[in-house]
Order: sequence, then C-alpha cells, then structure tokens
Amino acid sequence: MGRGTLRIYLGAAPGVGKTYAMLAEGHRRTERGTACVVAFVEHHGRPRTEVLLHGLEQVPRRGLEYRGAVFEEMDVDAVLRRAPAVALVDELAHTNVPGSRNAKRWQDVEELLAAGIDVVSTVNIQHLESLGDIVESITGVRQRETVPDEVVRRADQIELVDMSPQALRRRMAHGNIYAPDKVDAALSNYFRPGNLTALRELALLWVADRVDEYLNEYRSEHRVSAIWGSRERIVVGLTGGPEGRTLIRRAARLAEKGAGGEVMAVYIARSDGLTSASPKELAVQRTLVEDLGGTFHHVVGDDIPAALLDFARGVNATQIVLGSSRRKAWQYVFGPGVGATVARDSGPDLDVHIVTHEEVAKGRGLPVARGGRLGRARILWGWAVGLAGPVVLALGLNTVGLGLANDMLLFLAVTVAAALLGGLLPALASAAFGSLLLNYFYTPPLHRLTVADPKNIVAIAIFFGVGMSVASVVDLAARRTDQAARLRAESEILSFLAGNVLRGETSLEELLERVRETFAMESAALLERESDVAPWTCAGRAGFGPPLERPEEADVDMPVGDHMALALTGRVLPAADRRVLAAFAAQAAVVLDRRRLQEEADQARALAEGNRIRTALLAAVSHDLRTPLAGIKAAVSSLRSDDVAWSEEDRAELLKGIEEGADRLDHLVGNLLDMSRLQTGTVTPLIREIDVDEVVPMALGGVPEDSVDLDVPETLPMVAVDPGLLERSVANLVENAVKYSPPGRRVLVAASAIADRVEVRVVDRGPGVPDEAKERIFEPFQRYGDAPRGAGVGLGLAVARGFAEAMGGTLAAEDTPGGGLTMVLSLCAAGPRPEPLPAAEFRTEPERHTI
Repeated sequence: MGRGTLRIYLGAAPGVGKTYAMLAEGHRRTERGTACVVAFVEHHGRPRTEVLLHGLEQVPRRGLEYRGAVFEEMDVDAVLRRAPAVALVDELAHTNVPGSRNAKRWQDVEELLAAGIDVVSTVNIQHLESLGDIVESITGVRQRETVPDEVVRRADQIELVDMSPQALRRRMAHGNIYAPDKVDAALSNYFRPGNLTALRELALLWVADRVDEYLNEYRSEHRVSAIWGSRERIVVGLTGGPEGRTLIRRAARLAEKGAGGEVMAVYIARSDGLTSASPKELAVQRTLVEDLGGTFHHVVGDDIPAALLDFARGVNATQIVLGSSRRKAWQYVFGPGVGATVARDSGPDLDVHIVTHEEVAKGRGLPVARGGRLGRARILWGWAVGLAGPVVLALGLNTVGLGLANDMLLFLAVTVAAALLGGLLPALASAAFGSLLLNYFYTPPLHRLTVADPKNIVAIAIFFGVGMSVASVVDLAARRTDQAARLRAESEILSFLAGNVLRGETSLEELLERVRETFAMESAALLERESDVAPWTCAGRAGFGPPLERPEEADVDMPVGDHMALALTGRVLPAADRRVLAAFAAQAAVVLDRRRLQEEADQARALAEGNRIRTALLAAVSHDLRTPLAGIKAAVSSLRSDDVAWSEEDRAELLKGIEEGADRLDHLVGNLLDMSRLQTGTVTPLIREIDVDEVVPMALGGVPEDSVDLDVPETLPMVAVDPGLLERSVANLVENAVKYSPPGRRVLVAASAIADRVEVRVVDRGPGVPDEAKERIFEPFQRYGDAPRGAGVGLGLAVARGFAEAMGGTLAAEDTPGGGLTMVLSLCAAGPRPEPLPAAEFRTEPERHTI
C-alpha cells in the first residue's frame, strides 16, 4: 500500500472558513462514494458546524485524564482500524494532551499517511514554525502550537482559504467566530485590521513561494527555457566595481514596485581574466543585497553576456539591471560591450535596464573581455589583416618602387600585425601569402614563382621564419594569459568558499547549491556509504531532478575518499573544471563532518548537563532528603518506645515534627520531579484564560498566614496561563521570599497590568542579591549566600522560572527599593487565542485558491 496524500486548507486567521471548506470537501467525497470519516473536528457547540458534521461518519475519540480532568483527542488506533480512504483532521498544529500516542497532531497525521489513508486538514499561517517570530512581532502573541514548515510543504495540495480583513471582522462582529462576550476584546486586539492585513500578506506570500517551487520543478522536468513572467525577478549583473552598490539599490526599488519582487545579484568570474574585481567590494555588495532581502550568486562563465542570460533564464527572471560601461570611447573598438550584447540577445521576454552611475567612461583596469583565448572579433580582424593586408600592400607597391628589402619589411609588418591581432594561424596564412606575393611580383624573374638569385631565397625564408616566430610568441602569451586568468578566477571562488566554510557560514545544502550554480548544473548531491558493498545514501542535495542512487548515474561524479562522492547532473564538465570541483567536494565533506561533529557535541553537552544535574541531585539526596527522614524516623521510634511514658504535650510535639518533616519531604520531592520534567522537556502547559486573583491566593497555603500581604486587584485583565503551573511558580517565589525575610517583615505579593502583560511582583526585605548573582540564583541546585543546607536543594527558583517560560512568561529578579529582592513574574494578558478554537463556519463557501 502506498503513502496517502495530504491536502491542507491554509488560512491567515481563525474564521476565514478552513473547517467549513474541509467539511464541504468531505461531503463531496462522500457523495462520490469515497469512504470518508471525521477523525477529529471540534464544533465547540456551534450549530452551523454541528449541522455540517451531520451525514459524515465520525470516529469515536479517545479520552485522556490529565490533572483531574478528562480531555478528548483523536484516536489514531481507531482510525487505523477503520481504514477509511479519507480522514478529516482539524487543527494540524494542535498539541496533544500528555499521555497521547504522539506529542503533536501532525505526527498523528503522519501515521495515517504512512498507512495509506488520505488526509484533509487545516492550519493557520501563524502556526508555521518559521513564522513564529514574525507573527509575534505583528500580533504581540507568541504561538505555542506550531507545525514544522516541511510538514506543510510536503503536502500534495495546499488550498488557500482567503478573506479580506473587513469581511472577517464583520463575521467576528456577528458572533460567527467567538462567543459574544469575547468579540469586543478580539476586535480590539488580535483581530485589528492591521494585524489581519499583515497575516493575510504572510499567507499569500508563503503560498506564492510554494507555487514558485512547483513552477520551477515543472520547468526543470519539462526543460522549459522560455521565461514565464509570473513573478518579477530582477537579476543584477555585478562586475565587482564600485557602481555595484548603485545597481543593487536601483534593483531593490524596482522590486518594491511589484508585489513579491525578488532581487538576485550575480557576479560572473570571467575565465579570460580581463576583469578587475575587488574581493572586498564584492563582499560589501553581497552584504548589501542580502540586507535588502535579495540573494548573491557567484558563477563562472567564458562568455559574459551568454552566461548572464543563461543565469537569468535559468531562474525565470523578468528583468536584468546592468550599469553603463566604464570603458573609454576608444575601447569600443573591441566590441559593443556586455550591456549592449545582453540587450541585443535578451529577446522579448527579458527587459534590460542600463543604469547610469558615477563611474561611467572613467576607464577600467583592463580592456573588456572578448570570449575565448583571444576573442572572436580579434581573431576575425587577424584573418582580415593576414589575408587582405598583403593584397592591399601589393597593389600599393606596384605603383611605387621601393626595392626588395623595403618590400620585405613592409610585408613582414603586415604579418606581425596579423600575429598580434589573431595569433598563430592568421600570421601563418599572412606569411605564406606574403611570401608568394613577394616571389611573384618583386623577386626576379618577375611574375613567375621561381627565384633566380639564391640570396632572395634566403631572404624570403627569413621573412617567413620571423613571421612565424612573432605569431608563436603572441599565441603563447595568449595561452599563458588565459591560464593565469582561469587560475585567478578559480582562486577567487575557492577563497570565497573557504572563507565561508571556515567561518561556519555555509551549510551543506547551501554549499551544494553553490556548486550547482557555479557549474550551471541541474542538481548536485553528496552521496556516501558505509562500506564498498553498502548502498549509497544521500547526505545532502540541491537543485531539481530525480534523486541519484549511485554516483555512476550522474553526468559528473567526483570521489571524496573511499566512501563518498559529489555527483552532478545537467551536462558533462570539462576536464579543466574538475580541479575546482575537487575542492568543492573536499569542502562538502568537511561541512558534513562539521555538522555531524556539532550534533555529537550537542548530544555530549546534553549528556554532560544531565550528568551535572544527576550529580547535584545525588548530593542533595545525600543530605537534604536524609535529614527530614532521620527526624521522622527518630520521632516514630520514640513514639513506639515502651520505655518512656510520653505526655500528651510530648506526643503532640513529636507528631508535629513528623508532620513538618513529611511536608518538607513532599516539597523537596515535588521540586525534584518538576525540575526533572523541565530538564526532559515534558512540561506541556494547558493554557486557558483565568483571573490572577483566582490563582495567587491558592499559592499561599504553604507559608504562615501573617507572613504575606496580598494586593491583587480584581480589575486586572485575565491572563493566558496554565493555572497549576502558575500556582507552583508563585508558591515557590513566596516560600523563597518568606525564607529570606527578616522576622516581623511581611512579604508583599502585588499584581498590576502593563501594556499587554500582567506582572506579579513578590517583594521581600531580606539581604538582597547583587547584580552579578541575579541570574545565577535561577540555576538548579544553587543557594545564595549562607543559606543553610536544610533550607532546600536550591530548585525553587529554577522550577518557577521554568514554569513561567513554559507558559510564555518571564521571571526576573530586581532590587527592592530600600533593600531586599523583588521577583517579577510577567505573564501574557489574555486575548483571542486561535489555537484551541476551530475556524468559523458560514452558509456560503469562501473564496479559495488552489495550488
């Protein structure tokens, strides 16, 4: 049985109609005869959702008990036993109750897909893991329930359920999304027009990027070379000169004029070496384009205009931005230049912008390149001079008699000119043709191909030899220039590559993408195997095309050691490029080793931290837990002794000691268990809205009644917290404050609202803590100052901070004015929380965009 398909309805915010669309799809498939079941959809008592559920088979849910309450989750086993063709699963990013089969609902969905069941699900854009920081900066609410982007990207179909902010706010006002008592707060907080507009833009751009990936895959599979201007992509051609910054800024302004515009700066290292690029300037321009939201690309190309156009068409660009030439007027003799050539060859699907700048016509370090060793235009000029020059010279000399010696010198000058322009072959042709003309027109006997005087034969031979020598020197110099230029281009790439890798700025996938771009390949992959007979596995891959199972399947493969190879597909690579490719392959192996070493170091660090915690725990158990146990045992032994007749007062005192020791043990063990849960990451808060004045008083049960003053106004906004975790946090803070407060001085517990936060302050008048130790007191097993060992194992503040951060809050220590320490617990004020609430259902089906 194959893997099932995943279809996701993506929305910008709660209420756009994702659940409605999903259930409507379920009805359509049921009407077509498909076995479709509702694996999990929560209607929250809303009639419209409940009506839409009628007619669909619902798989019974699984009840889980957690903290004295029963919660219902999707029963994965029941769905697998039912084995439907399609399962409807709402809220893909939902966090399951502790004790469930998986921690996240998307993991449940993965099991259904692996079993061959098609799944239709829903998710909001704010729940994508990579957008958490952006959503928090927009809405002020940190989304605790997230789903990895890769899970959504792997979906076989993503359908955008879209709605304008104004229409969504109207639905909210009509009570179709939240309960009426929450509408005003939602409209003035999370559902503000600005928030909804920004979230909608995020959703549209994310889906557009996904569409773009599909388009690139299609173009690659069908080898489409024509440009489809579905999105503005602007390629900036850089030379490494100072005008590059102007071009990048100009391209960024062009991209801003169109929604979703993208800027790609490309520097083409010329194999003929006739450019003077500054590595420092290129680094500055790379930083600039990345700061403006673009990308930087480094490509090797022999023909600069052709390489630039190939790159632009390869990325489906719509515009190219180039700078006006820095060449002086006389340098245009060698050709029209890169800008004019690109504009001429770009075709109707590419717009070329030539941007003026301050460096126009100020000259370049070297003449512009002309492709190949000497350049096509230069070779053509060499042939023209080598063949036409002797004819023109012979016609001129027939009218003026200068003597054989002068005639030979003039023909030699033409041969040297042909050698300087075109190299060996035009000079050879010029020398041979010139020798024939000298012999026929100017060497006795005239107008015959014979030579009467032997001295003239020697002269003609010397003439031919000098011409060949000059041509050979010019050709050799051209080849050496070409080799030096190629080596310089290679060294620039390798230097840039090595710098990034040594600084740890390049991941394996980025490095492989750099290889693919540099050599103009379709895909690049790093393959490895454990032994000579083991199968190959892919350690990293970039580009499009089918995955490779063996290096032999690739167009180019570069071995790296005995059991690793860099494989490229797209074209056969020239032998001269394999030296650079070998360096890339070696660097890829280094990056892979570094990544694995980093993973091992992280694991070792986690193990070391765990060992440190265990060592501290054993040290704490050795004394702090044994002390109350010893006291309890001594009291119990005394009570059971028949040798002493205890009075009622003595018996009461011994029982009190047993009770205090048991309470102390309970407190210590509770903190140890809480810290263990925090260290292992198993604390999953159940966030709900609650008043602070309902929780804080309950946290004061473990301290003497006359030791705390409470100031928590009833008018404070509600907070989004886990009541149990909040109670434990406040209890630990109050117990710590009471412990260090001097006799007769009460601890103040006060709460106040600041912006969208609610702060709970626990103020004591104890000795206080210096600034350098304020963070250290929150570490596990830390006691500050001369606290006795019987004062606890040093976990109270660590547990309090851990619980606070698990709920999305913060805990910090401040100095109390006049002396003492103030613990500030900052909590998120309650607002509309989209995580537990399903999308609203409506009578008419919303607008949807399918990709």
